[in-house]
Amino acid sequence: MAVGQNQRNRKNDPMVSKTGKAKLGPLNLAQLTKLLDSSTKPKEKAKIQRALNKRPLTAATTPVAA
Repeated sequence: MAVGQNQRNRKNDPMVSKTGKAKLGPLNLAQLTKLLDSSTKPKEKAKIQRALNKRPLTAATTPVAA
């Protein structure tokens, strides 16, 4: 997606915003951690880390007190 294209020519992609940046909302924890490892820019890493911190921990990763 190139920025500045006419809306009529733009294809709708649910994973990309209108400006062409990736949306992190629908990604799961595994996808976010993979994206964090492959990212090189500090600004992108910070954004991905904030998205990871917003996610609640899954039941499999939290210890269960019996």
